[in-house]
Amino acid sequence: MRELMIHLHESSPKYKQIYLSIRLLIENKELQPNTKLPSIRQLAEILHVSRNTTLVAYEQLLAEGYIRSEQKRGYFVETFESVDIHTPTLHAEKYISEETNIKVDFRAGSVDQHAFPLKAWKQCVNEVSKDGIVYMYGEQQGDRLLREKIALYLLQSRGIRTSADSIVIGSSTQQLLMNLSFILKKEYSSIAVENPGYDGARAVFHLNGFQINPIEVKEKGLCMKQLEHTDSKLVYITPSHQFPTGVTLPIAERLKILKWAHSQNGYIIEDDYDSEFRYQQQPIPALLSIQQEARVIYISTFSKAFLPSIRLSYMVLPSELLDQYHQQFATFEQTASSIHQRTMARFMERGHWDSHIRKMRATYKRKMHALVSSLNFSFGNAISIIGPQSGLYILIQLQSSDSEERLIQLASDLGVKVYPTSHLFIGNHPQEPMLQLGFSNLSIDEIQQGVQLLKKAWMIN
Repeated sequence: MRELMIHLHESSPKYKQIYLSIRLLIENKELQPNTKLPSIRQLAEILHVSRNTTLVAYEQLLAEGYIRSEQKRGYFVETFESVDIHTPTLHAEKYISEETNIKVDFRAGSVDQHAFPLKAWKQCVNEVSKDGIVYMYGEQQGDRLLREKIALYLLQSRGIRTSADSIVIGSSTQQLLMNLSFILKKEYSSIAVENPGYDGARAVFHLNGFQINPIEVKEKGLCMKQLEHTDSKLVYITPSHQFPTGVTLPIAERLKILKWAHSQNGYIIEDDYDSEFRYQQQPIPALLSIQQEARVIYISTFSKAFLPSIRLSYMVLPSELLDQYHQQFATFEQTASSIHQRTMARFMERGHWDSHIRKMRATYKRKMHALVSSLNFSFGNAISIIGPQSGLYILIQLQSSDSEERLIQLASDLGVKVYPTSHLFIGNHPQEPMLQLGFSNLSIDEIQQGVQLLKKAWMIN
């Protein structure tokens, strides 16, 4: 078989399109068993792609048993018994169609790639690549130079007085919570969490056998009365920018929860995941800055403010937990890349980090304003906007009889991707559908286009 015409587009990897297209032809019997396929070179010429692209597609088909390779003869369609595979095939086509139709993706958790300080970061990477640290696993608690820079940053930006010795670096917030849970579950059996709240943290606590006590989030944040009526002595909160509602825990409530932790001989796990991005006031001081010896475990990350793929997070441990950490994890290697750790330390040392935060705060403020203004103009009183004062996303609650799933599908049909919030609630879901819209990696034009398409999709007056 010399010809094999496959229509390719630019919205998804070409090797995946080739693989799925040939697989579909085989499953639908349009390519019969033992049919000879074009060679890697021939198919690359037909489709105007690189040989490596067709090679990767063929290797995947070969690995899954759809085709076979015969030495000096080429590739042939494999023989296998027919089963009812129409539904998976439709799913594969639907996946390609949905992904390629997306014009505007309101995804939270990404960064503005056009504003990323690539030149400065590359320069630091090149310098670090000559350092002997790249040939080692790295310090178990994390690169000391980076821990020193983090300690200084926390003092200047969050009011936390700590030292490099109290800081532990890990590959992600969930990984640090996993290690922390292993230590805490020896003494504590339950943990209180915000509701709604970060389901990734809940998953870690559940995996470690904790009883989960959901505590309602109100206008002033975590409901202290509910917390005081649980048997939990641990609580996980996001007090500076509650996830996902954006509520900031006021000082009176902060003092109450610090007092609660002391009286219970428990701990507060303070997840400060994106405190850099407040648009109407200065960043709110961390809980740990109010009482330096408070029973608080502070956790933060570079993923939201800098780059998700860098996989760098850190926590500040009280002395008693730090001793237990060393006992339990003394033989464990560091989970975060030594190269990335030292590069970030160099990046902060040169002043690039502070400059980056200032620039991105201004950039994201403009985007937040554009998103909120566009939504208000297009929907008016038909929606409520939640959390526009800070962060890299907002929530919108619609006056609609449609379900969350239906609204997401209607948006997708017109090329807009929006995200659910139902998985963030433990029971007690909101009566009206609530969706999450991120904006960090969108231009202002894309934000405005996305909102216009949402208005058309949802037909809300």
